[in-house]
Amino acid sequence: MIDQSSILAYSSRAEVRKSERIVEEARQAGKQTAFLSHSHKDSTLAKGLQGFLQSKGWHVYIDWEDMTMPSKPNRETAQKIKEKIKRLDWFFYLATANSASSRWCPWEIGYADGVKDIDKIVIIPTRDSAGWNHGNEYLDLYRYVDVAQSGGYGLFYPNNRGMLLENVRR
Repeated sequence: MIDQSSILAYSSRAEVRKSERIVEEARQAGKQTAFLSHSHKDSTLAKGLQGFLQSKGWHVYIDWEDMTMPSKPNRETAQKIKEKIKRLDWFFYLATANSASSRWCPWEIGYADGVKDIDKIVIIPTRDSAGWNHGNEYLDLYRYVDVAQSGGYGLFYPNNRGMLLENVRR
């Protein structure tokens, strides 16, 4: 589990490059891209995770940074999200109490499960300030990020085998 406070620390660090255009340019240049599924109630955590993943080499798409998204969710929103999930290399699910109760997050991970290679779906399990763990229900199904024994963060398979996040490539 990753402490949410560790993720939040990245939201105020370096400038996070953030737009749909930047992620699309990264994709066209062959750099790693990812769709971040998260509750909009966790926007600060999402920005922190975007900064953290950027520091590890990923260019992360966050839907509310995309100016082409409708202002209110509708069928067009769903279509655009589906296109992003399919087109970007990775699908990251930020597991929190809010994402578990969201109407969109479970739909997004279900959609990703149907269209992406299983190895490209990654859970970010978190521990909140009250000590509650979030995301356990997915750890037997998908790869996940956790603290590695050697230090740093690793990307692990459900059988606990993994590698340091810095070493993961497309």
